[in-house]
Amino acid sequence: MRIAILRRAPQESFSMDVYADSLVRELKNICPDWKIVELAPALDCIDRNQASWRIGLQKYYERYWRYPLTLNLQDIDLFHIIDHSDGYLSSWLKYYKKPSVVTCHDLINLIQPKTFEGRARFPLVSMTAWRLAIKGMKNANHIIAVSSHTKQDTVQYLQIKPNDITVIPNGVDPIFHPVLEESIDSFRENLGIAKDTFCLLNVGSNNVRKNISTILDVISVLSAEGFPVHFWKVGADFNAEQKFFIQEHELNSCITYLGQPDENMLVTIYNSADGLIAPSLYEGFGLTVLEAMACGTAVIAANVTALPEVAGDAAILINPMDVEEIAAAVRRLYHEPSYRQKLVCRGLERTKQFTWKKTAEQVAKVYETVLEKS
Repeated sequence: MRIAILRRAPQESFSMDVYADSLVRELKNICPDWKIVELAPALDCIDRNQASWRIGLQKYYERYWRYPLTLNLQDIDLFHIIDHSDGYLSSWLKYYKKPSVVTCHDLINLIQPKTFEGRARFPLVSMTAWRLAIKGMKNANHIIAVSSHTKQDTVQYLQIKPNDITVIPNGVDPIFHPVLEESIDSFRENLGIAKDTFCLLNVGSNNVRKNISTILDVISVLSAEGFPVHFWKVGADFNAEQKFFIQEHELNSCITYLGQPDENMLVTIYNSADGLIAPSLYEGFGLTVLEAMACGTAVIAANVTALPEVAGDAAILINPMDVEEIAAAVRRLYHEPSYRQKLVCRGLERTKQFTWKKTAEQVAKVYETVLEKS
Protein backbone atom coordinates (compact mmCIF):
# COMPACT_ATOMS: atom_id res chain seq x y z
CA MET A 1 0.00 0.00 0.00
CA ARG A 2 1.27 3.47 -0.93
CA ILE A 3 0.18 6.28 1.40
CA ALA A 4 0.88 9.96 0.82
CA ILE A 5 1.03 12.23 3.87
CA LEU A 6 0.17 15.73 2.68
CA ARG A 7 1.97 18.09 5.06
CA ARG A 8 2.01 21.85 5.51
CA ALA A 9 4.95 23.73 4.03
CA PRO A 10 8.16 23.28 6.09
CA GLN A 11 8.18 25.27 9.35
CA GLU A 12 4.74 26.71 8.59
CA SER A 13 3.02 25.14 11.57
CA PHE A 14 4.91 23.62 14.51
CA SER A 15 1.90 21.67 15.83
CA MET A 16 1.20 20.19 12.39
CA ASP A 17 4.87 19.20 12.11
CA VAL A 18 4.60 17.36 15.44
CA TYR A 19 1.47 15.55 14.26
CA ALA A 20 2.94 14.60 10.87
CA ASP A 21 6.37 13.59 12.20
CA SER A 22 4.89 11.42 14.96
CA LEU A 23 2.32 9.78 12.70
CA VAL A 24 4.80 8.98 9.93
CA ARG A 25 7.30 7.54 12.41
CA GLU A 26 4.78 5.17 13.97
CA LEU A 27 3.12 4.19 10.69
CA LYS A 28 6.51 3.08 9.40
CA ASN A 29 7.03 1.02 12.56
CA ILE A 30 3.66 -0.76 12.59
CA CYS A 31 3.26 -1.09 8.79
CA PRO A 32 6.81 -1.69 7.49
CA ASP A 33 5.50 -3.06 4.18
CA TRP A 34 3.68 0.16 3.35
CA LYS A 35 5.30 2.90 1.32
CA ILE A 36 4.88 6.23 3.11
CA VAL A 37 5.45 9.30 0.91
CA GLU A 38 5.52 12.84 2.34
CA LEU A 39 4.48 15.74 0.14
CA ALA A 40 4.14 19.49 0.76
CA PRO A 41 3.69 22.68 -1.27
CA ALA A 42 6.97 24.23 -2.45
CA LEU A 43 6.99 27.52 -0.57
CA ASP A 44 10.68 27.45 0.39
CA CYS A 45 11.61 29.95 -2.32
CA ILE A 46 9.00 32.48 -1.15
CA ASP A 47 9.99 35.13 1.37
CA ARG A 48 6.86 35.08 3.54
CA ASN A 49 8.22 37.91 5.70
CA GLN A 50 7.54 40.38 2.90
CA ALA A 51 4.12 42.02 2.71
CA SER A 52 4.17 42.45 -1.08
CA TRP A 53 0.95 41.50 -2.85
CA ARG A 54 3.09 39.71 -5.44
CA ILE A 55 4.49 37.45 -2.72
CA GLY A 56 0.94 36.77 -1.58
CA LEU A 57 -0.19 35.87 -5.08
CA GLN A 58 2.79 33.57 -5.55
CA LYS A 59 2.01 31.79 -2.29
CA TYR A 60 -1.63 31.29 -3.26
CA TYR A 61 -0.62 30.08 -6.73
CA GLU A 62 1.76 27.49 -5.28
CA ARG A 63 -0.63 26.29 -2.58
CA TYR A 64 -3.97 26.31 -4.37
CA TRP A 65 -3.03 25.61 -7.99
CA ARG A 66 0.41 24.23 -8.81
CA TYR A 67 0.67 21.91 -5.78
CA PRO A 68 -2.77 20.27 -6.28
CA LEU A 69 -1.94 19.63 -9.93
CA THR A 70 1.15 17.64 -8.94
CA LEU A 71 -0.91 15.22 -6.83
CA ASN A 72 -2.47 13.61 -9.90
CA LEU A 73 1.02 12.59 -11.03
CA GLN A 74 1.66 10.55 -7.88
CA ASP A 75 1.35 6.74 -7.83
CA ILE A 76 -0.53 6.67 -4.53
CA ASP A 77 -3.34 4.48 -3.16
CA LEU A 78 -4.57 6.94 -0.51
CA PHE A 79 -3.81 10.55 0.45
CA HIS A 80 -3.91 11.71 4.07
CA ILE A 81 -4.29 15.48 4.46
CA ILE A 82 -2.96 16.09 7.96
CA ASP A 83 -4.39 19.60 8.43
CA HIS A 84 -8.01 20.64 7.90
CA SER A 85 -6.73 23.99 6.53
CA ASP A 86 -5.70 22.00 3.45
CA GLY A 87 -9.14 20.40 3.15
CA TYR A 88 -9.52 21.90 -0.33
CA LEU A 89 -7.14 19.21 -1.58
CA SER A 90 -9.92 16.66 -1.07
CA SER A 91 -11.89 18.36 -3.84
CA TRP A 92 -9.00 17.97 -6.25
CA LEU A 93 -8.43 14.35 -5.21
CA LYS A 94 -12.09 13.52 -5.62
CA TYR A 95 -11.89 14.94 -9.15
CA TYR A 96 -8.83 12.75 -9.75
CA LYS A 97 -10.81 9.80 -8.32
CA LYS A 98 -8.21 9.24 -5.63
CA PRO A 99 -9.35 8.44 -2.04
CA SER A 100 -8.45 10.87 0.72
CA VAL A 101 -8.60 11.21 4.50
CA VAL A 102 -8.41 14.54 6.38
CA THR A 103 -7.48 15.16 10.00
CA CYS A 104 -9.53 17.95 11.54
CA HIS A 105 -7.81 19.51 14.58
CA ASP A 106 -10.24 22.34 15.34
CA LEU A 107 -12.59 24.82 13.70
CA ILE A 108 -11.71 27.76 15.95
CA ASN A 109 -11.46 30.31 13.11
CA LEU A 110 -14.97 29.41 11.99
CA ILE A 111 -16.55 29.30 15.44
CA GLN A 112 -14.71 32.26 16.99
CA PRO A 113 -13.55 34.47 14.06
CA LYS A 114 -12.03 37.07 16.42
CA THR A 115 -9.21 34.64 17.19
CA PHE A 116 -8.09 35.05 13.56
CA GLU A 117 -7.49 38.79 13.97
CA GLY A 118 -3.88 39.90 13.55
CA ARG A 119 -2.73 36.55 12.13
CA ALA A 120 -2.73 37.48 8.43
CA ARG A 121 -1.58 40.45 6.36
CA PHE A 122 -4.70 40.24 4.19
CA PRO A 123 -7.30 38.95 6.68
CA LEU A 124 -10.37 39.08 4.42
CA VAL A 125 -8.65 37.14 1.65
CA SER A 126 -7.07 34.67 4.08
CA MET A 127 -10.30 34.02 5.97
CA THR A 128 -12.27 33.53 2.74
CA ALA A 129 -9.65 31.09 1.45
CA TRP A 130 -9.63 29.24 4.78
CA ARG A 131 -13.42 28.88 4.86
CA LEU A 132 -13.42 27.47 1.33
CA ALA A 133 -10.54 25.16 2.23
CA ILE A 134 -12.21 23.54 5.23
CA LYS A 135 -15.48 23.11 3.35
CA GLY A 136 -13.48 20.97 0.93
CA MET A 137 -13.30 18.32 3.68
CA LYS A 138 -16.81 17.29 2.64
CA ASN A 139 -15.23 15.68 -0.43
CA ALA A 140 -12.91 13.46 1.60
CA ASN A 141 -13.69 9.76 1.96
CA HIS A 142 -13.31 10.03 5.71
CA ILE A 143 -12.51 12.56 8.45
CA ILE A 144 -10.32 11.98 11.51
CA ALA A 145 -11.14 14.28 14.45
CA VAL A 146 -8.60 14.61 17.26
CA SER A 147 -11.33 14.86 19.91
CA SER A 148 -15.05 14.26 20.37
CA HIS A 149 -15.50 18.00 20.73
CA THR A 150 -13.88 18.61 17.34
CA LYS A 151 -16.12 15.92 15.84
CA GLN A 152 -19.20 17.67 17.23
CA ASP A 153 -18.04 20.97 15.75
CA THR A 154 -17.39 19.34 12.39
CA VAL A 155 -20.87 17.84 12.32
CA GLN A 156 -22.53 21.06 13.46
CA TYR A 157 -20.68 23.62 11.35
CA LEU A 158 -19.82 21.63 8.22
CA GLN A 159 -22.84 19.28 8.20
CA ILE A 160 -20.63 16.23 7.75
CA LYS A 161 -22.31 12.96 8.76
CA PRO A 162 -21.15 11.56 12.13
CA ASN A 163 -20.50 8.14 10.57
CA ASP A 164 -17.96 9.76 8.25
CA ILE A 165 -15.87 10.95 11.19
CA THR A 166 -13.66 8.86 13.48
CA VAL A 167 -12.26 10.28 16.72
CA ILE A 168 -8.56 9.46 17.07
CA PRO A 169 -6.75 11.42 19.82
CA ASN A 170 -3.22 12.73 19.50
CA GLY A 171 -0.38 11.08 21.39
CA VAL A 172 2.29 12.48 23.67
CA ASP A 173 5.94 11.98 22.77
CA PRO A 174 8.01 9.75 25.13
CA ILE A 175 10.54 12.58 25.46
CA PHE A 176 8.14 14.14 27.95
CA HIS A 177 8.89 12.33 31.22
CA PRO A 178 9.91 13.07 34.83
CA VAL A 179 13.56 14.08 35.30
CA LEU A 180 15.93 13.91 38.26
CA GLU A 181 15.34 16.31 41.13
CA GLU A 182 18.87 17.64 40.67
CA SER A 183 17.96 18.99 37.22
CA ILE A 184 14.92 20.74 38.64
CA ASP A 185 16.86 22.29 41.52
CA SER A 186 19.59 23.47 39.15
CA PHE A 187 17.11 25.04 36.73
CA ARG A 188 15.20 26.90 39.42
CA GLU A 189 18.41 28.01 41.13
CA ASN A 190 19.72 29.46 37.86
CA LEU A 191 16.55 31.52 37.61
CA GLY A 192 16.82 32.65 41.22
CA ILE A 193 13.61 30.89 42.27
CA ALA A 194 13.29 30.21 46.01
CA LYS A 195 12.37 26.68 47.09
CA ASP A 196 9.03 27.72 48.58
CA THR A 197 7.98 29.65 45.44
CA PHE A 198 5.06 28.07 43.55
CA CYS A 199 5.84 28.20 39.84
CA LEU A 200 3.03 28.20 37.31
CA LEU A 201 3.65 27.51 33.63
CA ASN A 202 1.80 28.22 30.38
CA VAL A 203 3.05 26.85 27.06
CA GLY A 204 1.85 28.01 23.66
CA SER A 205 0.80 30.95 21.56
CA ASN A 206 -0.55 34.28 22.72
CA ASN A 207 -3.75 34.07 20.71
CA VAL A 208 -6.74 35.60 22.46
CA ARG A 209 -8.24 32.14 22.96
CA LYS A 210 -5.26 31.16 25.15
CA ASN A 211 -6.61 33.62 27.72
CA ILE A 212 -3.21 34.83 28.96
CA SER A 213 -4.75 38.03 30.31
CA THR A 214 -6.80 36.05 32.81
CA ILE A 215 -3.64 34.28 33.99
CA LEU A 216 -2.06 37.68 34.60
CA ASP A 217 -5.13 38.69 36.61
CA VAL A 218 -4.67 35.56 38.74
CA ILE A 219 -0.98 36.31 39.29
CA SER A 220 -1.88 39.86 40.30
CA VAL A 221 -4.43 38.64 42.86
CA LEU A 222 -2.07 36.06 44.35
CA SER A 223 0.88 38.44 44.44
CA ALA A 224 -1.18 41.14 46.19
CA GLU A 225 -2.02 38.77 49.02
CA GLY A 226 1.60 37.73 49.51
CA PHE A 227 1.28 34.27 47.92
CA PRO A 228 4.75 33.04 46.79
CA VAL A 229 3.88 32.70 43.10
CA HIS A 230 5.97 32.93 39.93
CA PHE A 231 4.62 32.63 36.39
CA TRP A 232 6.65 31.25 33.46
CA LYS A 233 5.50 31.87 29.90
CA VAL A 234 6.87 29.62 27.14
CA GLY A 235 6.15 30.10 23.44
CA ALA A 236 4.91 33.45 22.16
CA ASP A 237 5.94 36.51 24.15
CA PHE A 238 3.48 38.78 25.95
CA ASN A 239 1.84 41.42 23.78
CA ALA A 240 2.11 45.15 24.41
CA GLU A 241 -1.11 45.32 26.41
CA GLN A 242 -0.03 42.45 28.67
CA LYS A 243 3.42 43.95 29.19
CA PHE A 244 1.78 47.21 30.25
CA PHE A 245 -0.40 45.27 32.72
CA ILE A 246 2.67 43.54 34.16
CA GLN A 247 4.45 46.87 34.54
CA GLU A 248 1.42 48.70 35.95
CA HIS A 249 0.76 46.03 38.59
CA GLU A 250 4.46 45.66 39.44
CA LEU A 251 4.58 41.98 38.52
CA ASN A 252 7.98 41.93 36.81
CA SER A 253 9.61 40.19 39.77
CA CYS A 254 7.16 37.27 39.65
CA ILE A 255 6.82 36.75 35.89
CA THR A 256 9.44 35.40 33.47
CA TYR A 257 9.21 34.89 29.73
CA LEU A 258 11.31 31.81 28.86
CA GLY A 259 11.20 32.12 25.09
CA GLN A 260 10.86 29.18 22.71
CA PRO A 261 13.12 26.42 24.04
CA ASP A 262 13.98 23.18 22.28
CA GLU A 263 12.25 19.97 23.37
CA ASN A 264 14.90 18.93 25.89
CA MET A 265 14.77 22.28 27.67
CA LEU A 266 10.97 22.26 27.50
CA VAL A 267 10.95 18.93 29.35
CA THR A 268 13.10 20.48 32.09
CA ILE A 269 10.76 23.48 32.31
CA TYR A 270 7.67 21.27 32.59
CA ASN A 271 9.32 19.29 35.36
CA SER A 272 10.50 22.41 37.19
CA ALA A 273 7.04 23.96 37.28
CA ASP A 274 4.70 23.17 40.15
CA GLY A 275 1.66 23.45 37.95
CA LEU A 276 0.55 24.02 34.36
CA ILE A 277 -2.16 26.64 34.03
CA ALA A 278 -4.22 26.33 30.83
CA PRO A 279 -7.42 28.41 30.97
CA SER A 280 -7.93 28.32 27.18
CA LEU A 281 -11.30 29.43 25.90
CA TYR A 282 -11.11 26.95 23.01
CA GLU A 283 -8.97 23.90 22.27
CA GLY A 284 -9.48 21.26 19.63
CA PHE A 285 -7.34 18.94 21.75
CA GLY A 286 -4.87 20.44 24.26
CA LEU A 287 -1.54 18.64 23.89
CA THR A 288 0.31 20.76 26.47
CA VAL A 289 -1.95 19.29 29.16
CA LEU A 290 -0.71 15.79 28.33
CA GLU A 291 2.91 16.93 28.05
CA ALA A 292 2.75 18.45 31.54
CA MET A 293 1.12 15.33 32.99
CA ALA A 294 3.75 13.12 31.38
CA CYS A 295 6.42 15.19 33.16
CA GLY A 296 4.73 14.75 36.53
CA THR A 297 3.36 18.30 36.68
CA ALA A 298 -0.04 19.07 38.18
CA VAL A 299 -2.54 20.70 35.80
CA ILE A 300 -5.18 23.40 36.11
CA ALA A 301 -7.23 23.50 32.89
CA ALA A 302 -10.39 25.07 31.53
CA ASN A 303 -13.63 23.12 31.79
CA VAL A 304 -14.63 23.96 28.21
CA THR A 305 -14.27 22.51 24.69
CA ALA A 306 -11.89 19.52 24.38
CA LEU A 307 -9.83 20.05 27.54
CA PRO A 308 -12.06 18.02 29.91
CA GLU A 309 -11.93 14.92 27.69
CA VAL A 310 -8.13 15.17 27.46
CA ALA A 311 -7.55 15.89 31.16
CA GLY A 312 -10.17 13.51 32.59
CA ASP A 313 -9.98 13.34 36.39
CA ALA A 314 -6.25 14.10 36.40
CA ALA A 315 -6.57 17.91 36.52
CA ILE A 316 -8.41 20.67 38.34
CA LEU A 317 -11.00 21.91 35.84
CA ILE A 318 -11.98 25.56 36.24
CA ASN A 319 -14.15 28.22 34.65
CA PRO A 320 -11.53 29.93 32.44
CA MET A 321 -12.98 33.40 33.10
CA ASP A 322 -13.33 33.09 36.89
CA VAL A 323 -10.17 34.64 38.35
CA GLU A 324 -10.99 33.74 41.95
CA GLU A 325 -11.80 30.11 41.07
CA ILE A 326 -8.46 29.75 39.31
CA ALA A 327 -6.63 31.44 42.20
CA ALA A 328 -8.34 29.06 44.63
CA ALA A 329 -7.12 26.10 42.56
CA VAL A 330 -3.55 27.41 42.76
CA ARG A 331 -3.84 27.87 46.54
CA ARG A 332 -5.14 24.33 46.93
CA LEU A 333 -2.23 22.83 45.01
CA TYR A 334 0.17 24.80 47.21
CA HIS A 335 -1.45 24.13 50.58
CA GLU A 336 -2.44 20.49 49.93
CA PRO A 337 0.69 18.69 48.67
CA SER A 338 -0.98 15.28 49.07
CA TYR A 339 -3.79 16.34 46.74
CA ARG A 340 -1.28 17.71 44.26
CA GLN A 341 0.62 14.43 44.34
CA LYS A 342 -2.62 12.56 43.71
CA LEU A 343 -3.18 14.63 40.56
CA VAL A 344 0.42 13.98 39.49
CA CYS A 345 -0.08 10.21 39.81
CA ARG A 346 -3.38 10.35 37.95
CA GLY A 347 -1.74 12.40 35.21
CA LEU A 348 1.15 9.98 34.74
CA GLU A 349 -1.34 7.13 34.48
CA ARG A 350 -3.64 8.99 32.11
CA THR A 351 -0.92 9.79 29.60
CA LYS A 352 -0.45 6.06 29.02
CA GLN A 353 -3.73 6.16 27.09
CA PHE A 354 -2.32 8.70 24.63
CA THR A 355 0.56 7.30 22.59
CA TRP A 356 1.43 7.99 18.98
CA LYS A 357 1.59 4.24 18.40
CA LYS A 358 -2.10 3.92 19.35
CA THR A 359 -2.88 6.91 17.17
CA ALA A 360 -1.09 5.38 14.17
CA GLU A 361 -2.78 1.99 14.67
CA GLN A 362 -6.22 3.59 14.58
CA VAL A 363 -5.29 5.77 11.60
CA ALA A 364 -4.06 2.69 9.72
CA LYS A 365 -7.45 1.02 10.30
CA VAL A 366 -9.17 4.06 8.80
CA TYR A 367 -6.93 3.80 5.73
CA GLU A 368 -7.79 0.14 5.27
CA THR A 369 -11.51 0.76 5.69
CA VAL A 370 -11.49 3.60 3.17
CA LEU A 371 -9.60 1.53 0.60
CA GLU A 372 -11.95 -1.41 1.07
CA LYS A 373 -14.96 0.82 0.39
CA SER A 374 -13.37 2.58 -2.55
